Amino acid sequence: MYLELLNELETAVSCRRNFAIISHPDAGKTTLTEKLLLYGGAIHQAGAVKARRDQRKATSDWMEMEKQRGISITSTVLQFEYNNFQINLLDTPGHQDFSEDTYRTLAAADNAVMLIDSAKGLETQTRKLFEVCQLRGLPIFTFINKMDRPGRHPLELLDEIEQELGLKTYPINWAIGSGDRFKGIFDRREKEIHLFERQAHGSQEALDTVLTLNNPKLEQYLDTELYEQLKEELEILDEIGEDFDLELIHQGQMTPVFFGSAMTNFGVELFLKTFLDYALKPEPRLSSLGKLPPTTPDFSGFVFKLQANMDPKHRDRVAFVRICTGKFEKDMSVSHARTGKTVRLSRPQKLFAQGRESIEEAYPGDVIGLNNPGVFAIGDTIYQGQKLEYEGIPCFSPEIFAYLKNPNPSKFKQFQKGITELREEGAIQIMYSTNDFKREPILAAVGQLQFDVVQFRMLNEYGVETTLEPLGYSVARWVAGGWEVLDKVGKLFNTLTVKDNWDRPVLLFKNEWNLNQVRSDHPDLKLNSSAPVGSGF
Repeated sequence: MYLELLNELETAVSCRRNFAIISHPDAGKTTLTEKLLLYGGAIHQAGAVKARRDQRKATSDWMEMEKQRGISITSTVLQFEYNNFQINLLDTPGHQDFSEDTYRTLAAADNAVMLIDSAKGLETQTRKLFEVCQLRGLPIFTFINKMDRPGRHPLELLDEIEQELGLKTYPINWAIGSGDRFKGIFDRREKEIHLFERQAHGSQEALDTVLTLNNPKLEQYLDTELYEQLKEELEILDEIGEDFDLELIHQGQMTPVFFGSAMTNFGVELFLKTFLDYALKPEPRLSSLGKLPPTTPDFSGFVFKLQANMDPKHRDRVAFVRICTGKFEKDMSVSHARTGKTVRLSRPQKLFAQGRESIEEAYPGDVIGLNNPGVFAIGDTIYQGQKLEYEGIPCFSPEIFAYLKNPNPSKFKQFQKGITELREEGAIQIMYSTNDFKREPILAAVGQLQFDVVQFRMLNEYGVETTLEPLGYSVARWVAGGWEVLDKVGKLFNTLTVKDNWDRPVLLFKNEWNLNQVRSDHPDLKLNSSAPVGSGF
């Protein structure tokens, strides 16, 4: 029985690939996600994000506000099969105001795809998310997008990645022309040229003609100048480029680079095929028991995201669980590390953006949705067998703060329910005044858009209109050692003391200068810019 389970786990793990896409807003992340789903057969027609009225909406953007604004502001999970691989695609928000949600999602990923706009190169949000990937040691695959538009030279983009990120680059394919003259790509692995035919808005799979570099028919498709330019650039890559090294890729020190256009589907399928060959399968993960291989027989996993009201008709709450070891089976009972309670995992769901379907079993690398009646918090570990916990997922220092007020007393219950569910979800940090007469929650966010989303969802999902009263603070720090340490310090000037969701003291400062002043006056007071969320060793 044990050997059967081990073989089953090894087979399941070997065909699973789990990855997140990181990018700056407007680099084309949602479009690329749609096209990967198109080639994976998960959807039959891709929908543009900023769609014409008669086009389909993007599958991965399910929240009403995302559809209205044409941006991704919440993480989703998209699961599909391709070439006998089971793929878990973790779609992350591109907007910088939601980088914390992205950070949590990266905690559940085994690989990262870094999407870069060919005209803009590396941008602020991409750099920040790259740093998070490096901290986690994730392999990074680079897709340079929008080659069908005027952009920078591919060699210049490779140089920027190497110089600014310290990553070695190895182009797996090479663009033939750019902008209006973008004709296709050269696959360096197979030594083949793929010439593409444009499809209307890229809603269908791109048709391509495959030729070798020396095929005489090539001159029917490429003019002499483009052909000579391609040969010259390939010679440069062979002479001065890095040698391919899969071990360095898996260590996150070398990035395979792909060129293409997600909008027109050019190069997307070739990228997907190569990625599946080179990407890491689910790996051992660090826990309180050490690094546990995914083939460990006992089931375990951790919660990296909570989402309320994915289905507004049923007012549901879903916990996203990354399976780390063992086999998940419907209705199994597990131990909850933080509370010590036993939880029966009924109604497990396979996630596909807003759509869900019931599942009977799942394996390491998979992400499943569990019904969450207030049982789970972000960072919680669930397990069978010997007690263990996976690393906690921190929350970061917010930069803007405001009291959220309910001007309509008759909506008190709905207001409280909304705040409780959005707080559990981690969509925004919520703090409270230490003054018992100030009962209103304090919203703490990285950016203004988070406030907009909370107010939009309070009205749209809970029927409550709200108002904001801004607080004049821009820096938050958690007090190491808690209330006891803070009481010994005594009064602090130019600071506001509040408590977070876990009743831990947080100091708010008007600016960095005030923070440095307090540090100078109280050198023994340890202040942290992040705090663990819920559980985690």
